Amino acid sequence: MKLIPVIMCGGAGSRLWPVSREEHPKPFIRLADGKSMLQKAWLRGASLPSVTDIVTVASHALQYKTMDACFEVANETEQAIHNRYILEPAGRNTAPAIAAAALQVAEKYGEDALMLMLAADHLIQDENAFSAAVSRACELAATGKLVTFGITPSHAETAYGYIEAEGTDVRRFVEKPDLATAEEYVASGDYLWNSGMFCFSAETLIDEMQQHAPDILEATRACLAGSQKVETDDFDKVTLNAALFSAVPNNSIDYALMEQSDNVSVVACDIGWSDIGSWAALGDLITPDALGNRIQGDAMLHDARNCYVQSDDRMVAAVGVENLIIVDTSDAVLVASRDSAQEVRYIYQSLKEQDNDAYKIHNMATRPWGNYRVLDNCDGFKIKRIEVKPGGVLSLQVHQHRCEHWVVVSGTAKVINNGREIEVNTNESTYIQAGHQHRLENAGEIPLVIIEVQTGDYLGEDDIERLEDIYGRAK
Repeated sequence: MKLIPVIMCGGAGSRLWPVSREEHPKPFIRLADGKSMLQKAWLRGASLPSVTDIVTVASHALQYKTMDACFEVANETEQAIHNRYILEPAGRNTAPAIAAAALQVAEKYGEDALMLMLAADHLIQDENAFSAAVSRACELAATGKLVTFGITPSHAETAYGYIEAEGTDVRRFVEKPDLATAEEYVASGDYLWNSGMFCFSAETLIDEMQQHAPDILEATRACLAGSQKVETDDFDKVTLNAALFSAVPNNSIDYALMEQSDNVSVVACDIGWSDIGSWAALGDLITPDALGNRIQGDAMLHDARNCYVQSDDRMVAAVGVENLIIVDTSDAVLVASRDSAQEVRYIYQSLKEQDNDAYKIHNMATRPWGNYRVLDNCDGFKIKRIEVKPGGVLSLQVHQHRCEHWVVVSGTAKVINNGREIEVNTNESTYIQAGHQHRLENAGEIPLVIIEVQTGDYLGEDDIERLEDIYGRAK
């Protein structure tokens, strides 16, 4: 039976703000080794024996960010991997995502193909134990079982759901308990953490959903039938129809299926698993110094104990403090008690309610063509550093409220400005008048870097009318 890893790349990661934002969610956070959690999940699936295809379910808004992340690590595998992407126009929880993946896997690889459902924002540190657990799960899945992975608990944890198990038999799923109940569960030896990872054949998943969640299955099937599909030598892509997908019931696979079915088995495993659900959990990945401090980036501590400090852009100093989390980014700083790490999500939620950009984007924003960083932003002007990768092309666009001055720092820019095409070389500049249609392209072989100075009475990113776009973003 063919094994297809399916990576579910979703979630806001609100508890990991300010590094995690709506447009840079948790799966894209890079750890100390430079790889993101999505990349680690992709490599984990690709390293399994005989795997040649991986399916990733991701947000349509983040499709290029997702594809770039997978492409970046593709040369680290022993065998070539063909990527298939299923792109959601909006989040509808895990049941529709898994149903769409199962229908696609059945169509492309056969109903007997086994699916290994992996989360893009989990960390697994014991890859050998993981591979052994997958092998056991595949054996059970081949007999027609829905298989879930249960993590042997190392302590009483209130942030996870639990599975009461007897051998490979699941007695029941339990919601996140309070501390006293969690301590009872761990002491009994009968409970496992619910990891949110699964293994089953496409046929089993479809049959079980037909029995327990037919509304989700049929609505997803109808959505796929009306969705756009692209197949290339490098990758395949299914862009789910927004109107049809909005009609799919919103539900998790746990509620919709796993807790309803009597055909569920569990594989107990100790694989160094964590869902990295807080800054405290992320900090625990770093070896502490003699005083229990964990530092990632540029920091200096004096008379400080049991602190986690992350700073990539500038020096952070802490004196005479204990049990703090300090996370510094270019446009926001988080200071929190380690004991309150789970409550960071309330800051994210408040920023979102206030429509404050700090919940949504960084000063550094990734786009299909490259990235930009806001260097300064004041009334009447904004300064950006823009980097366009070779072959990258910004949309043909127009602004009504701002003018733009472009200075090329390195590379050569091909510019369309009000119908005229010009070449702008290093140390040269050009000017874009408000109302003029314009486009920027890097036709060279090295990254194009420009400094953009915007001037005008309104400088919001929504003052962009895209007329043509090779990435499909034009209205």
